[in-house]
Amino acid sequence: MAEYVANALQTVESNQNVLFRDAFVSRNTTITHRTGSGIITLRGLTNQYRAKFQITFGANIAIPEGGTVEPISIAIAIEGEAVPYSEMIVTPTVAEAFWNVNRSIYIDIPCGCCVQIGIKNTSDQAIDVQNANLIIERVA
Repeated sequence: MAEYVANALQTVESNQNVLFRDAFVSRNTTITHRTGSGIITLRGLTNQYRAKFQITFGANIAIPEGGTVEPISIAIAIEGEAVPYSEMIVTPTVAEAFWNVNRSIYIDIPCGCCVQIGIKNTSDQAIDVQNANLIIERVA
């Protein structure tokens, strides 16, 4: 299991990833991350056909000051592509009003392969993200 956090407020531009600065990682060689990056690599190191991971993300998101009041969204992304069923959408009525979002998905990684994941801003504008928490657990 690995946990990545980004407690400080960060503005994430449209189609960009949340950056994770702090990591609390067990001695798991199937999960790698460079501090300050928005990309985490999951490795299918297994004697079976695939490795299964559970990815859980939670954070507070808002429209930044001066932003347009409209629905905003964030999603778990695999290889840079947002997973549609992981998208978390909120509709703040004013800028700087934070909403909490949370989602969990499972992904399979074939034996010997690697997959990169991230948390992507899928909104049409920049969003503020605070207290971001990403937990990755190999479950099979």
